[in-house]
Amino acid sequence: MAAVVGRLCRASGTAAWPRCLLRAGCARPAAALAVPPHGGPGSPLGLSWEAGSGRRPLSFSAAGLVSSAPGPLQPYLRLMRLDKPIGTWLLYLPCTWSISLAAEPGCFPDWYMLSLFGTGAVLMRGAGCTINDMWDRDFDKKVLRTASRPIAVGDISTFQSFVFLGGQLSLALCVLLCLNYYSIALGAASLSLVITYPLMKRITYWPQLVLGLTFNWGALLGWSAIKGSCDWSVCLPLYFSGVMWTLIYDTIYAHQDKRDDMVIGVKSTALRFNENTRQWLSGFSVAMLMGLSVAGINCEQTFLYYTAVAAIGAHLAHQIYTLDIHKPEDCWQKFTSNRTIGFLLFIGIVTGNLWKRKDPKEMNAVNTDI
Repeated sequence: MAAVVGRLCRASGTAAWPRCLLRAGCARPAAALAVPPHGGPGSPLGLSWEAGSGRRPLSFSAAGLVSSAPGPLQPYLRLMRLDKPIGTWLLYLPCTWSISLAAEPGCFPDWYMLSLFGTGAVLMRGAGCTINDMWDRDFDKKVLRTASRPIAVGDISTFQSFVFLGGQLSLALCVLLCLNYYSIALGAASLSLVITYPLMKRITYWPQLVLGLTFNWGALLGWSAIKGSCDWSVCLPLYFSGVMWTLIYDTIYAHQDKRDDMVIGVKSTALRFNENTRQWLSGFSVAMLMGLSVAGINCEQTFLYYTAVAAIGAHLAHQIYTLDIHKPEDCWQKFTSNRTIGFLLFIGIVTGNLWKRKDPKEMNAVNTDI
């Protein structure tokens, strides 16, 4: 029951649990709360429950689908955060940018690569969350938002989490081996970041920077998977922009936990910036837009791409201007809205690339072959 309530609170982005439970040292604060089994009317899981019916209708929300899965499987799905797919989207979208930028002028991106990287994003995000929860199992018990995570509450043992991690990494390796040798080496190089990121919050106020370096590796890998190697004049500005983007959304995300983080001694950019958060985020936004502009210039993007970049700037401005860092619900809403930014850029790249004219040399070569 504690795990169910934890998921409900996390899904709604609320910090409504009584903080006295944390001060009392309760490892499972949700145990003190009672809810109907499988959620009640209006449940954030997207499930309805009718008293006495014993039936649970299928929901097509991510959280609802996870809750509809067989009981023994649910802790593993929650460990992968499949009930909260926003993190998977934020990992996957930089891959789509890079793959789309690498497409030939006038062509759609490679749909096979998009699907392959989508599979890899699900697996690697799950592996990263597993590693994070293994490192943080003692911290998670003391933080209201994370106290119901499967390892923290004992639903999954340390040995089981190791086995599960091995399975996820093995499947991710199979995806990686579908790429060229350059991309295989490049992808393998990111594993050190995946493993060490959870430790950064113990030693620096900039763990969000390390997360940015990790989460945006696909901005490099997507291009190399299509072209065979990286064009650094395009890939580095795109990667830099992704890192700046992560600093924006994950700083907002970290403001949800800042009180608990201060109690247990965990560091974050939210604590580092504090009341100056809006100014820092504004600076990161300008840097992100500049990086996107440089990447667009270096790959000869068209006006549709820059229209999308302008829309992203407007979205970021609204997001930062209306942010209330003292309201966890607002922080969660702003954080999840960053998926829109990722899609805006993806659409801008694709439409901008379709607007390009094909290389006359290539068209002549095709005509000659015909």
